[in-house]
Amino acid sequence: MKLLIVTNLFGYPWAPARGTFNQQQFERLARHLDLTVLTAVPWPDAVRRPLQYISAAKEGRRRWPYVDYFIYWYPPGFARFTHGWCFLASLLLQRPWMLWRGGWDVLLGSWGFPDAVATGAVARWLGRPYLMKVHGTDVNDYLKMPDRRRAIIKAAGGSQGVLCPSDAIGDQLRMAGVDPARLHVVRNGVDTRRFQPGSKVDARRALGLDATDPVILFVGNLKVAKGCLDLVDAFASLDRVGDRAVLLVAGTGQAQAEMQRRAEVHGVGHRVRFLGSVDHEQIPICYAAADLLCLPSHAEGLPNVVLEAMACGLPVVATQVGGVAEVLPSFAGVLVPVGQPADLVAALCGALTRPWDRERISVWARRFDWETNVSAVRALIERAAQQARVA
Repeated sequence: MKLLIVTNLFGYPWAPARGTFNQQQFERLARHLDLTVLTAVPWPDAVRRPLQYISAAKEGRRRWPYVDYFIYWYPPGFARFTHGWCFLASLLLQRPWMLWRGGWDVLLGSWGFPDAVATGAVARWLGRPYLMKVHGTDVNDYLKMPDRRRAIIKAAGGSQGVLCPSDAIGDQLRMAGVDPARLHVVRNGVDTRRFQPGSKVDARRALGLDATDPVILFVGNLKVAKGCLDLVDAFASLDRVGDRAVLLVAGTGQAQAEMQRRAEVHGVGHRVRFLGSVDHEQIPICYAAADLLCLPSHAEGLPNVVLEAMACGLPVVATQVGGVAEVLPSFAGVLVPVGQPADLVAALCGALTRPWDRERISVWARRFDWETNVSAVRALIERAAQQARVA
């Protein structure tokens, strides 16, 4: 069974932590299928580091033997309605022989637009079946944009199935007009061998944290939609825990400067620690050191950081968005509405002072394992190939 996956959400040699959820899933799929992951690199990234891009395929294959890269060319800052065509043209012009002579049984586009839309066009050109995999923003935000909405719905309608990370994401596509029979909820997994309860004492020593200070952890891209600015504002209002609490931030992004500015304005800059981009293998240390994870996103699919935190026995305070409520029971965390700062502050204060059954939280999270996820994805891939053979 030969599977071609096309996506922008995968690691580059210079950004190895990109799309870690895809990395984990695709690595496991590669154990069962003849897999190639064709990864789109946005042209500004390639232009900024031409030498690194030239050696990307060789360097990338040292870590991911099944990966290849191509440059996604598109007009900067305007004519976004052309991005689907630009992605398709980039594919066809740079990898025509790979596409035409690959002998693919099934294609899979991971990210609704333009990745899956273009993958669907290639599959129709080759006369092969294809699947779509959506994540979060590609549904939450893109369905609000008429041109992208039309393209996503059309591509979904021609696919053999759409993989959704949560019921909430599937419901949005169904309400947008996608045939419910094509929608398949396949929740992300978590590597429970890597993510499990660890020593708080050792973890705090490794990170240089005081053994007794309350520690709130944020893990993710530092962008407004992730609610990281809301978290800084709420952190500054934690009166009940006084001036001892520490906000630990693992990630990078455009909102970091504003986070730092707000922290200084609120007078808590000395208690907000930015760790930068943390390798996925080192993230368990952050979970072990923290008292809780906070993810106050404005929209989500099913964030893996919630599953990973729970697998480590860490309670979670999160906004009630996407599929978070589907996996976060009351004994494992607290859900708050989006855009309600007082509720977020109260939830953080309550969670820091509440006794949690960390073993119970960890046991609950173990049901979201990658083996179950990959088994479901393989079944959909095999069904798509079989349907194509019968047709």
